[in-house]
Amino acid sequence: MAILIKPIVTEKMTNLTEKSSQARKKKDGSAPVNCVYGFYVDPSANKIQIKKAVEEKFGVSVVNVNTLNRAGKNKSRYTKKGLIAGRTAAIKKAYVTLKDGDQIDFYANIN
Repeated sequence: MAILIKPIVTEKMTNLTEKSSQARKKKDGSAPVNCVYGFYVDPSANKIQIKKAVEEKFGVSVVNVNTLNRAGKNKSRYTKKGLIAGRTAAIKKAYVTLKDGDQIDFYANIN
């Protein structure tokens, strides 16, 4: 079972990562500090499992893990054949805070 499903690479998450790194930059201008990254994770995973998975996959030190469960929404639409009802999938997100100076580059393996 894979704990990490995929990283959250959206404009909002990118701004949060950049804002956290710029707010806590060292005075000498070296590497950013305490970057926050988001991941979609397995709904049954706990914070300890998420921390171990991120540390093993990316080789970084995790300071803090915050999780949230987003419930699925009921959706319906009207068609020629009548009302079609369904539901979007529920998802679990994890926001991972890294140790000072650690970074994750999601685009390193792109050719």
